[in-house]
Amino acid sequence: MKHKGTVRIETERLILRRFTENDAEAAFRNWTSDEKVTEYLRWQTHRELAASRGIVAEWVKNYERDDFYQWAIELKALGEPIGSISVVEQDERLDIVEIGYCIGSRWWDRGITSEAFSALLPFFFEEVGVNRIAARHDPDNPNSGRVMRRCGLKYEGTLRQADFNNRGVVDVCVYALLKEDWLTARR
Repeated sequence: MKHKGTVRIETERLILRRFTENDAEAAFRNWTSDEKVTEYLRWQTHRELAASRGIVAEWVKNYERDDFYQWAIELKALGEPIGSISVVEQDERLDIVEIGYCIGSRWWDRGITSEAFSALLPFFFEEVGVNRIAARHDPDNPNSGRVMRRCGLKYEGTLRQADFNNRGVVDVCVYALLKEDWLTARR
């Protein structure tokens, strides 16, 4: 892979960009303190602004690395981030990235997450040189799977008791898209 780091990507409604430390309050207000958002995630709901400040500061520091991918999902109409999308795992030997995402529950069911995820596909396949983009979700969170399918990822199976989140040990549905399949679909 030819890492490029977290670059700015713009879509019709969104700006995907690096976080700044000034985004901590919007993050806390818009999604990190939202228990609906964190129910199926691995990290705990932020009870205090300090928790959001800490994680945003960590992300900002990690932007020094060109293999670090953590985008703020900024809704243009609002002018502040309403969620995040990032590479949560990567394998250099196999040219694989796994994408994770979350947005505030006030913005669910509007196609925003699908728009953000779709915008990352050409970046990773064409610029970074990824061969496989993967994602996973708890089977009790089917809306996340719908995002993956809308972006062209194919369901590959459910691994039993192979993951954890704030509900405990859970099954996990695995999806992926190969570069060759993405190229074929674009023709």
